[in-house]
Amino acid sequence: MGLPNVSEDLSSEVEVDAFKRIFPLRYFERHLAESIRADGRPLGKARETSIFLGAVAFANGSALVKIGSTTMLTAIKMEIMTPSLESPDEGCLDWLLLVGPLMSIDFHMPPICSPIVRPGRPAEASPMVSKQLSNTISSSRMIDLKELSLVSGKAAWMAYLDIYCLDADGALFDAALLSAIAALSHLQIPSIAMNDDGKIVLVSDEDGQKRAQEPVNKEKRKLTLRSIPFSLTCILHKNYILADPTAEEESIMETHVTVVLDTSGQLISLYKPGGPVLAYTSAIQDCAALTRQRVKELNNFLDKANSAMEV
Repeated sequence: MGLPNVSEDLSSEVEVDAFKRIFPLRYFERHLAESIRADGRPLGKARETSIFLGAVAFANGSALVKIGSTTMLTAIKMEIMTPSLESPDEGCLDWLLLVGPLMSIDFHMPPICSPIVRPGRPAEASPMVSKQLSNTISSSRMIDLKELSLVSGKAAWMAYLDIYCLDADGALFDAALLSAIAALSHLQIPSIAMNDDGKIVLVSDEDGQKRAQEPVNKEKRKLTLRSIPFSLTCILHKNYILADPTAEEESIMETHVTVVLDTSGQLISLYKPGGPVLAYTSAIQDCAALTRQRVKELNNFLDKANSAMEV
């Protein structure tokens, strides 16, 4: 007796899937008309977010971040360098792919992260995300580069950040920024000393108590982060605003707005890469209001992750 119902259910599922494939925009708009997303979320709700610190054992700082299915891994390696003549008392954050005099970034999108990324070809999103990250970190002034100075004019820290996209399911910049911030919050600046030749050298944990060299950094320390920036990407479609879009939503509704605020609520940047929908003042204000809520949420997640590491 139950077979007809099962057959009808399967037939209905096939019809819905076929409609979604043939008319994807209409499929999503039918959900929007009921103030709900295709994945069941309210329009202004972000996906579930998790932060795992210390994901890479041999990095000086690292973090694995997931926003929905979007997954980012950031690892930081510290090295000693000679500071520039222009900034003898400052260290450097080197983001590898140079986009400025002191900042560059290496944002990797390997083919495993998305079916649209092909082997041997750089992903189109990589340079855009790289530039956004570099501009956001530098504009927020969250890091005092003088904290990375060791001996004025002679030695300073250089921090190399590598960000890997393991799964690209929308809102890549939001996840990449959160991963970078989380890794910086986990960063342990190594202990160092001055050897007999007057050179700055790293001190391993094993010989830390035995060293006879002059100490410069007596013990590992954390970097002080000020005015931490967080972001939220929204989609504008007709009169609707969708927070934290999936890759499928981004591919169908093409007008995106990314708002970056710091923990004090100050606007760091606003990014809108074209799109057919005009971003009116009221829409931007609504996006900013959603971002303020998201900043509090992400800051709490980050605090909990750091507290868990101290236990």
